[in-house]
Amino acid sequence: MYVVLYMGAIRTQIYLTKEQRKKLDARRKREHKTLAELVREAIDAYLGGEPPVDYQKILDATFGAAPEFSVPPRSEWKERERRIWARRD
Repeated sequence: MYVVLYMGAIRTQIYLTKEQRKKLDARRKREHKTLAELVREAIDAYLGGEPPVDYQKILDATFGAAPEFSVPPRSEWKERERRIWARRD
């Protein structure tokens, strides 16, 4: 069965290694996206000149950068949220 896409699209086939497919499937499930969406986003990022983001490297580089930072207790979250939304009105 063929699906009509509402965007200009050309059907393309690619070969992936088992490891690439395994990683894409894990990411697809985590982000609730189709395989095609992930591939298109990766191609757009590559062609747009944006280097891929290495989140683990960023976390490692910034770990401990703000040791005095503290997260407010949950009991204060609702009040903070109310103040933020009040500023937007």
